[in-house]
Amino acid sequence: MRRTFHSLRYFNYRLWFAGALVANIGTWMQRVAQDWLVLTVLTDNSGFAVGVTTGLQFLPILLLSPYAGLLADRLPRRGMLMFTQGAMGVLALGLGLLVLSGHAVLWQVYGFALLLGVVSALDAPVRQTFVAEMVPQEDLPNAVGLNSTSFNAARLIGPGSAGLLIALVGTGWVFIINAASFAATILALLAMRVAELHELPHTARGKGQVREGIRYVRRRSDIVTVLVVVGVVGAFGLNFQMTSAVMAREAFGVGATEYGILGSILAVGSLTGALAAARRRTPRVRIVVASALAFGIAMLAQSVMPTYWLYAVLCMPVGFFALTMLTAANTTVQLATAPSMRGRVMALYMMVVMGTTPIGAPIVGAIAEGLGPRWAVGAGGVASVLIAVAAAVWVKRHWDVEVRYSLRHRPHLAMVGPRERFAQATAQAGVEPTSGHQSGGPD
Repeated sequence: MRRTFHSLRYFNYRLWFAGALVANIGTWMQRVAQDWLVLTVLTDNSGFAVGVTTGLQFLPILLLSPYAGLLADRLPRRGMLMFTQGAMGVLALGLGLLVLSGHAVLWQVYGFALLLGVVSALDAPVRQTFVAEMVPQEDLPNAVGLNSTSFNAARLIGPGSAGLLIALVGTGWVFIINAASFAATILALLAMRVAELHELPHTARGKGQVREGIRYVRRRSDIVTVLVVVGVVGAFGLNFQMTSAVMAREAFGVGATEYGILGSILAVGSLTGALAAARRRTPRVRIVVASALAFGIAMLAQSVMPTYWLYAVLCMPVGFFALTMLTAANTTVQLATAPSMRGRVMALYMMVVMGTTPIGAPIVGAIAEGLGPRWAVGAGGVASVLIAVAAAVWVKRHWDVEVRYSLRHRPHLAMVGPRERFAQATAQAGVEPTSGHQSGGPD
């Protein structure tokens, strides 16, 4: 347990963790309220409209992330976070006032979703890289895992709270509460001890720096493998806001409270995955691939559940494997990247993880509207299984990974790749392995 919460011993990270938890609760409340507003107030249960709203919110990440990553490498990260967090609070306030006034229409919600996406595109890479300034390098996997814990603890609280608040006071006040929640992160950033930050190197202005980041990633087969897997899963599988809304409304005929409960149950699994990730010292590409496969299988099972509560129970393994995959992917990419390139590489990572949603969300929404919500959930499961299997086959062939198992004596399953062979060779030679070794085929 001490290892799980190790990074909280750092003052600045404690402040960030607490402030981010409050803001994340507000963000999850807004996500639920926004989808419910579009689905039940502004349209007649249109899953496609919800998909378009989600797509517009994440489209700027797809378009702007490379430049946002360059800004994260150039500018003071703490100051940039104050700006982006404040801007998201202002947008939430504006949407809340518009809804409370009774004049909100669908195109206006589309516009706010797009503007929020622009600010989120600027916020994502700097938020990811700023973690490395609050803790030493050796504690980065733990800090990333705790970030996910905060995010998913908020997911545990936010959707259920949003469902209750929507039923009691309507969606407008949920947006207002979210606007107020961003004050927590801004105050945390202001209260930090600047002298204790481990500031990463900044990149000077120059030509071709975005292309330089892309070339860096293209040369790294380990990073490319992670990006492909999480990109496909993100596009077709991580549309929980939309698929949960249409499943709750169309497949099971329940209301806002039950929809919010689905998000909270999903967060139980995600929170468990985040806590497990915080204890993991060494992230691996293999964990990303295996988690994507397990996630897809869980979604396929979920798509055929006959009752609301059986569907809800399966939200737990779906959340667990999704979070395990994303946390392992995030940490693997960060630790594998040179500090001076980290902002641009993490921007590309966030572009793939979140920016593929504009491509997948309308497709999944159209499947839900045309064939039914169960087909939409199943499509995400099929896509996740296929990309995980394809990645596993590619890794086995190109990185010379062997799968060894035994069902006798002491049953076990082991994957042996370049990293394990390197460690075994150095042990036999009596040489101490260096922590900075980069194998030819990461696994």
